[in-house]
Amino acid sequence: MRKSDKRSGVLLKLLTAAIALAVVATTGPATADGPGRWPGADPAQQTEPGYGSEPGDDQGDEPGVDPMPERPPTSEVSWLSFPGGAFAVDPLGHTVRYRACDGDTGRVADPAMRVAAGVASGEVTVDGRGFRYRVPLVGRAQGALIVSGPQAQPVELTGVVVTSPQPPTDPVAGARLFPLSGQLARVVADASLNPAGATVRDLSGRYGDQQIAVNGSLRPKAASVIKLWILVELLRRVDCGQVSLDEGVLVTPADVVGGTGQLQFETFPQVVTLHRLARYLIKYSDNIAANVLITYLGGFAPVNALIDSMNQRSTILARRMLDSAAAQRGEENYTSPDDVVSLLGAVWDGEILTPASRDLMIGFMREQTLNTKIPAALPPGVPVAHKTGDLPDASHDVGYYLIPGTETAVAFLTAGPMATGDETVRRMARTVYDFLVTPTEGAVKE
Repeated sequence: MRKSDKRSGVLLKLLTAAIALAVVATTGPATADGPGRWPGADPAQQTEPGYGSEPGDDQGDEPGVDPMPERPPTSEVSWLSFPGGAFAVDPLGHTVRYRACDGDTGRVADPAMRVAAGVASGEVTVDGRGFRYRVPLVGRAQGALIVSGPQAQPVELTGVVVTSPQPPTDPVAGARLFPLSGQLARVVADASLNPAGATVRDLSGRYGDQQIAVNGSLRPKAASVIKLWILVELLRRVDCGQVSLDEGVLVTPADVVGGTGQLQFETFPQVVTLHRLARYLIKYSDNIAANVLITYLGGFAPVNALIDSMNQRSTILARRMLDSAAAQRGEENYTSPDDVVSLLGAVWDGEILTPASRDLMIGFMREQTLNTKIPAALPPGVPVAHKTGDLPDASHDVGYYLIPGTETAVAFLTAGPMATGDETVRRMARTVYDFLVTPTEGAVKE
């Protein structure tokens, strides 16, 4: 991943501390051995975090007594990232979802889910397969999942837990990003015609991987930003070995729509490779490519399954591009700044795509030809990779600032008139850039 050895060491320390705190803070009898032993567990440890415990078990301490160091904050939802898949946990709704190269359980209720000391744990069986999990609700911690079946040996999967937002790896360095919130809040307040939201996540470690947001839960129409999820679902299948980007797809005259894109100027029917469809989807924000890929992937459901497996609750794909009849019926695509950065962060960190697919996606975003917002707001030559979204009542631009040593994920979303929304996006984009290029020491006032 795009992290330095020094930052990797900090991350390892944070993960180790989070796991240790979760283990110390929980009680309950251990399951004997075999598949019940969690990967990486200390053989001398006689308890499994969260098993045999009830919510509130860690709340009976004497007043004024701090029995252990303060634990990192927990999230309402989290998902476990492992090679080829995700395991989502919702401790409030007591549901889980396994989605990987070998299948998708859909959302499954687990009424017996145990939640204690920031760890969700339990076991569900779906179509003869068992899923036994221990997932901390602290981002960047380590989680574990044991998958078993009647005809196969149990498989132990471990990985990093992802929350939205991910906690900083260095809170002290992260605090240096906080003044940016106030600066963005002033831009948002000035946008009287355009409800606006911005979410920013440091990816470089310069600001301790801190995330900040102003109206991060704003939920406007997604416009073409939804195409990012379409691309990720396609590339996920490439990573699983289920499809090849060299594969051709027949595009017919019935697939032709207007709006943004280049394919509309070609002659059909013709066979178009998945690689060209994926590239045009982002580079030209091609609406034909988007609709053809939605059909190729199996409709809305697989893309929404991807979204659900990452617990991105504000985002939905509900209609095709330029489907005005669906829009009139109230079928609309939505997202939020927080959900966009959740996706961009997971892509960057290799939590949902392999490094090769991640690099391909970011490469497509660097080729973006619609450059009237983020790039137009920055000095010439500043490296960015981005994706726009435009509707008469929405204007967005999201992506990555690729300034060496200060790589950052950003999402600038607005509702309201597009023209004034464009200007609001540019102001937010420039505000972030000016902050990032200011010497770190000068960004904080004592």
